[in-house]
Amino acid sequence: MAGPRSMLVTALRDVAACLGFYTRLPLPAFEMPAHGFAAAQWAAPLAGLVVGAICSAVLIGAAMLGLPATIAVALALAAGTLVTGGLHEDGLADVADGFGGGSTREKKLAIMKDSRIGSYGVAALILSFLMRWTALSSLGLVAVPALLMAHTASRALMPALMRLSPPAREDGLSAGAGRPETATVLVALAIGGALLFISGPGFVLVTAPLLFLALFFIKRLAEKQIGGQTGDVLGALQQLAETIVLIAAVAYFI
Repeated sequence: MAGPRSMLVTALRDVAACLGFYTRLPLPAFEMPAHGFAAAQWAAPLAGLVVGAICSAVLIGAAMLGLPATIAVALALAAGTLVTGGLHEDGLADVADGFGGGSTREKKLAIMKDSRIGSYGVAALILSFLMRWTALSSLGLVAVPALLMAHTASRALMPALMRLSPPAREDGLSAGAGRPETATVLVALAIGGALLFISGPGFVLVTAPLLFLALFFIKRLAEKQIGGQTGDVLGALQQLAETIVLIAAVAYFI
């Protein structure tokens, strides 16, 4: 039976693995955890919390310099994109292009694998950034906790989709990661839910059902379109969920 020290070391390695994969922070070389990357996915929302903290720091710094809220929010969104390397934005664009432009499952998967971006992808990115920018610009001081909640809760859903939906590709990134255990999914959801409580139980009651609707909407859509989930689909889910949290914050607080 693993002792407390061994469990702590494993947990820290899981966090480091998720930070190394989901961000572009200058960390030591990313190593696959010995128990598999799927088992480390409980820490995906913690990687999101780090991204949200960096975005919040940029937002606060820009505000302290006296910049307008619209500029401060744009800088915060740019910081988040740089920190993650646009990983999830790329997934959203690929899904929009593939699902919108492909006529068969094979063509959809081929389009999603293509590094070029099409009109559907461009439109999806514009709408994603526009909705997040508008929501954050409307929130004032609430934008700081909203960023923390949005980045954490949105990534808490990704292990659940990996568990609930089969990989669409046998050789894809998601297939290589494996399928998380139920306990891993529940820990990730608990971390994401705990961050939502920053704004109180009322906000959780408003937001949590919307996030689960987003999860099952993406699950059903992806299975209908390509037979399951991919890394790109996970990225699209993250973008949708992040936007939902921010819009819910506007509806709840403004």
